[in-house]
Amino acid sequence: MPARPAARRTTRPARPAPELSFGDLWTFDPAPETADPKLRQRYDLFIDGKFSAPVSGTYFPSINPANEKTLAQIALAASTDVDLAFAAATRAFPAWSRLHGSERGKYLYRIARLLQDRAREFAVAETLDGGKPIKESRDFDVPMAAAHFFYHAGWADKLEYAFPGARAWKPHGVVGQVIPWNFPLLMLAWKLAPALATGNTVVLKPAETTSITALKLAEILLEADLPPGVVNFVTGAGEVGAAVVNHPAAAKIAFTGSTEVGKKIMRASAGSGKKLTLELGGKAANIVFEDAPIDQAVEGVVNGIFFNQGHVCCAGSRLLVQEGVAEVVLAKLKNRIRVLRVGDPIDKNTDIGAINSREQLDKIRRLVNIGVKDGAELYQPPCKLPEKGFYFRPTILSGVQQSHRVAREEIFGPVLSILTFRTVEEAIEKANNTAYGLSAGVWTDKGSRILKMSTELKAGVVWANTYNRFDPASPFGGYKESGFGREGGRHGLADYVQLH
Repeated sequence: MPARPAARRTTRPARPAPELSFGDLWTFDPAPETADPKLRQRYDLFIDGKFSAPVSGTYFPSINPANEKTLAQIALAASTDVDLAFAAATRAFPAWSRLHGSERGKYLYRIARLLQDRAREFAVAETLDGGKPIKESRDFDVPMAAAHFFYHAGWADKLEYAFPGARAWKPHGVVGQVIPWNFPLLMLAWKLAPALATGNTVVLKPAETTSITALKLAEILLEADLPPGVVNFVTGAGEVGAAVVNHPAAAKIAFTGSTEVGKKIMRASAGSGKKLTLELGGKAANIVFEDAPIDQAVEGVVNGIFFNQGHVCCAGSRLLVQEGVAEVVLAKLKNRIRVLRVGDPIDKNTDIGAINSREQLDKIRRLVNIGVKDGAELYQPPCKLPEKGFYFRPTILSGVQQSHRVAREEIFGPVLSILTFRTVEEAIEKANNTAYGLSAGVWTDKGSRILKMSTELKAGVVWANTYNRFDPASPFGGYKESGFGREGGRHGLADYVQLH
């Protein structure tokens, strides 16, 4: 992954270019930790254009994973609250769906600009709530979220060009959306923007551990004068997500999360007529051939697995290295991760922040211990971890075999499993030998090999000589147990409409 550009020293963030990628995003003041995140002590539900207390009157704490302190109290929705949210979305749908696309686009443009105006505030809030380094929230999450609203605003009055061959299209109606904790603001924009651009209304449930930036975005929706009921946020744990998914008023469900939960959603939706988009787990193979630019590949491997503490569904968690360069690559990787800085996410010099929750930290520890028991060789650089908070050192497991659990299960943490191969055919076979199929990476100097690998690899996204490059115009999604449907680009729009 290429290095991020230096931050511009301006008082107002520049408007992004029409097409953005991970290495080309506009950035902010290099010291956003000085910004006030303007957090409330308590966040209510956002239903029918206003904040309202939950019917039960119950709240739960949102914890800062870096120091285990409570940031705010979050409303715990009950099934009655979910009913109210769907009722509001149902009332709002006729007028919103009939609104001319250019008018819907104006709302999306307004949301994007307001998000830009409060970018530093949102970046700090995202880091405090989720544990990711501030430089990632600042340079990736917030600007990319705004970029998705900008991109889909442009499509809102041009949808007839998005679906060649279709005589007509219409929105599904009320869409239920459930998003994960690893990219709370970005996943919200990823789902909300295309749904609104195509004329749907939305009931969305953020992740239990990272609800704050969604509820802060509700403040922006009010400032943008979005009509009441078009977007509704209900917060809580898995029971609330199940209530959203199973609600009879939901015409479509869009879910990003674990494969296990995705399977439950498929079973619950069977026979209901609901349309589904599922973006689930991954166990991506990042493949390095002997002729690859090794130093560049090492940087790509490091960013592919340690970005956002490895809390990335498309993380390159399986490194397949051709035998001739395996020792060299391993030595360079060990040297590289020795200088990664683990610590307070709000410090702009931090490379690896806090694990999102104690539960996730325990899972990572358990799977790494299983990997060592299975015969993998453990390497962790010596570094002092903070006394409070949920932290885990960047970890390399070498000598991993296909049968090892760490080669098959999604760890969702800063853990790299290394396997070797001899031939192109063996690399393809090992890469595809997984239940998942979300993404993959290929590092080689031969264009013909890149084309062969991208054809043979069973992955929805294949990066060549780079990793983790994203663009709102590019569709994203997986094969096999990584889900189905696409999000982003013209293909993502198609999943939010019915074509005729």
